[in-house]
Amino acid sequence: MAAAAAAAGSGTPREEEGPSGETAAPQPQAPTSVPGARLSRLPLARVKALVKADPDVTLAGQEAIFILARAAELFVETIAKDAYCCAQQGKRKTLQRRDLDNAIEAVDEFAFLEGTLD
Repeated sequence: MAAAAAAAGSGTPREEEGPSGETAAPQPQAPTSVPGARLSRLPLARVKALVKADPDVTLAGQEAIFILARAAELFVETIAKDAYCCAQQGKRKTLQRRDLDNAIEAVDEFAFLEGTLD
């Protein structure tokens, strides 16, 4: 108990005990005003330009642009991880088009992409 109190007072993340007694990994903290830290890996100006290219969109707020950029990042990260798993099954480290095709075919959430790479 003293170690938990010391960790809590030190400002370092500590492991928390769950209801069944197991310890959970510390939750990642959002960066707080770190100089040079970017909240989005995609350039927001480019995302805004893509949004404005849609003739149905007249205005887009900065928050909406940021959310779209973050959603795109998460989507690319997810499909890349799944495609990389397909590459690893083929004992390769380099992603190939067939890995993306296999990931799209194997994961139900990517069904909307079927036929788009043809």
